[in-house]
Amino acid sequence: MSARRWGVHDLLDLVLDEGSFVSWDREIDVSHHPEDYRATLRAAAQKAGTDESVVTGQGLMHGRPVAVVANEFRFLAGSIGTAAAERIVSAVRRATAEGLPVLATTSSGGTRMQEGTPAFVRMVDISRAVMEHRAAGLPYLVYLRGPTLGGVFASWGSLAHVTVAEPGALVGFLGPKVYEALNGEPFPTDVQTAENLAARGVIDAVVPAEQLPVLVDRALSTLVDPPVAPELPVRTGEVAPGASAWESIEATRAHDRAGVRDLLRHGGAGTVRLRGTYEGERDATVVVALTRLDGQPCVVVGQDRTRQTRASPMGPAALREARRAMRLAEELGLPLVTVIDTPGAELSARAEEGAIAGEIARCIATLATMRTPTLSVVLGQGCGGGALALLPATESIATERAWLSPLPPEGASAIVHGGDTSYAPQMAEAQQVRAVDLLADGTVAHVVPEVPGESARSLAVAVVAEIASRLARMRAEQAG
Repeated sequence: MSARRWGVHDLLDLVLDEGSFVSWDREIDVSHHPEDYRATLRAAAQKAGTDESVVTGQGLMHGRPVAVVANEFRFLAGSIGTAAAERIVSAVRRATAEGLPVLATTSSGGTRMQEGTPAFVRMVDISRAVMEHRAAGLPYLVYLRGPTLGGVFASWGSLAHVTVAEPGALVGFLGPKVYEALNGEPFPTDVQTAENLAARGVIDAVVPAEQLPVLVDRALSTLVDPPVAPELPVRTGEVAPGASAWESIEATRAHDRAGVRDLLRHGGAGTVRLRGTYEGERDATVVVALTRLDGQPCVVVGQDRTRQTRASPMGPAALREARRAMRLAEELGLPLVTVIDTPGAELSARAEEGAIAGEIARCIATLATMRTPTLSVVLGQGCGGGALALLPATESIATERAWLSPLPPEGASAIVHGGDTSYAPQMAEAQQVRAVDLLADGTVAHVVPEVPGESARSLAVAVVAEIASRLARMRAEQAG
């Protein structure tokens, strides 16, 4: 467990601007409860310093108004009874009505057993309120503190756009003590931990409370703050006409070629990485992030050239992570930038059973029908269905050396020439894979010139400048 158990007011003081918190909570009527339970509630309030297990209100986060819903574990183990549930629902709905992002933090054993089923079913009301808030295009962020168990984790603790947890937090569905009592054996100790859930793609990250203000500020800078005019100069000049397709392919396979990480490192600000599908899968061959590219807030999903190897190819889970990014952008009304840079999707029995073809199809279908502005960037290798999955945006651009083909050139050569891969250069040329070919046939709208011998940083900045310029124009056209 974390070295310090943060009380709810201490945590709010840490995250919110000093003196900005205003409570939304009304006095709770306990007169209908039996006297022994009322005595229990009075004792819990004296111990916790709160009148219930949940505190709600409004504050400022670096000057931005935000709504907060915070669990207090010291009040009957943070359990959620009917009054606490009503308080959460009321706060989320007020935030929705006032157009405020919600910051929620949990620390609870789950439903309050003293109130039974009437309290248990209120988790439905809480979930409904949260999803109505999300449907309004408003951010919902969650910080899981230990322990977060039962109905809390299975409702408002698992419905956020961004979910992080404190180090060592016990997080799970059924508490380990209850499991042992019911089954006569202990639950494995390494499963219900924040670290394991992050590794499995159930949550985005493990973050100490002391770092939470920085994370929240970065997330809100993309989710709430308006765009500013791009400042990076857009690269001009002509694309070299004589470069062969094979020269482009070899250039994009070089180890020092710019990748999606370079775009974020050299052209992004306030980047928050999102990891996993939230459904128990994580694939490091894609990068999903909230960021501002040269002042333009957006969601980025990109194929990470540094993580795709024969041992770890881009599998179905990577495409499910990409679709999570698409849903996030659509729901929050943010532009989506996809970055194509892959030697190809995974070809294996595991990938087939994991629905690799179906995931490619669903990515294409989702991206092709999004209402928010979308921009795809063919940055390097663009091989096969894995590349096509991130291509059909509102607008597409490519770097000069980038390419797009139905198979690796060696594979195309093997098909056409009876297993002989030596015709790969000729096949690449014949299949018109180059960026200039993509421009000529209308697959991309623009090609970013490359400077011979330039660094990954230089190319990344040039690409980000083009992205930011086009996103700004798309926003203006959408607003008009």
